Amino acid sequence: MTTLPTTTPADTPSPATEKRETREAIIKELQTERGSKIISYIVSTRQGVNFQIADDAVRIIYDHLQKLGIKNTDKVDIFLHSFGGVGVVPWKLVNLVREFSKDFEVLVPYKAYSAATMIALGANKIVMHRMGELGPIDPKVANEFNPVTPQGQQIGINVEDVASYVSFMKEFAGITHEDELIQALNSLTNNVHPLAIGNVYRFYAQSRMMAKKLLKLHMIDPKDEHIIDEVSETLTSKLFFHGHPINRKEASDLKLKIEEPKQKIEELMWKLYKSYEDEMEILQPFNPQEMLNKSGQNNIDSVNVIGACVESESKEDRFVSEFRIIRPQIPQNAPLPLQIQASIGAVVVPLSSGWQTIR
Repeated sequence: MTTLPTTTPADTPSPATEKRETREAIIKELQTERGSKIISYIVSTRQGVNFQIADDAVRIIYDHLQKLGIKNTDKVDIFLHSFGGVGVVPWKLVNLVREFSKDFEVLVPYKAYSAATMIALGANKIVMHRMGELGPIDPKVANEFNPVTPQGQQIGINVEDVASYVSFMKEFAGITHEDELIQALNSLTNNVHPLAIGNVYRFYAQSRMMAKKLLKLHMIDPKDEHIIDEVSETLTSKLFFHGHPINRKEASDLKLKIEEPKQKIEELMWKLYKSYEDEMEILQPFNPQEMLNKSGQNNIDSVNVIGACVESESKEDRFVSEFRIIRPQIPQNAPLPLQIQASIGAVVVPLSSGWQTIR
């Protein structure tokens, strides 16, 4: 990212243009195989930077739905990859897509955790690559009442942490007497503000309600009510670990509407995902210290990171963040060996961020 661009003849496409054209061709081929219109929503899972599913992407996806000229008879596929994000976005996004077409499916090439799993719950089918993973939807939340680290950072609380504490006292420690349970809860509230625990439960209840509402958008048979309750309860409170990966067999066992794609479609799904993975540098950790050391400079004035991409056959938008990376100055009267200078931590200064229309 820090190297200078090379010049190319005017009639020669740049590498970036060639990548976009290749990806556009993959999208069109996948659309033909699927009989659908595809919108990719890829949120970076790159180590060292934090990007999430967010409300502003809904507005961008609306533009793509408009430009594609979606009719109610068209099938719409969202090609999705993300660790998750804001819990209310799935409800907004799924309902937006369904305003255009009731035939809505989600393609999961790799990771679709948390809020991304909730988007998938709102789809008629979830088409999962063999590498595809869903995840629990139990929220980890923080507010002004949460405990803080010695460095002053708030600690996120997961509802499963609270529930597991109570279960530990009952099942492992063998505490069953009411007075002893009250003492255990008092110990918890002495360390965690009661309003922080209440806030966690409120978000948990919202996630469970949202899962039910999303499933009911397409599971309308009264006989499905039991499945809806079971899926919602399992994803919010029965998997015990927020990072638990749900593969397509386990997702099918949970009675989610999972489809295993035929080989050609699976190959195209992975090829399309790999294109995003390469261009967004998802496999390359964002390590400012290493970048400074490789550059041989004390400062790197501009580094761009692609945080998200929304793309369809004729349009592409990216959420791009720009940073400056600085190595703190060493006083001239206190020279240090070069190897020690190189180990001094880098400072990352945010410069700008926002959506950019690429084509």
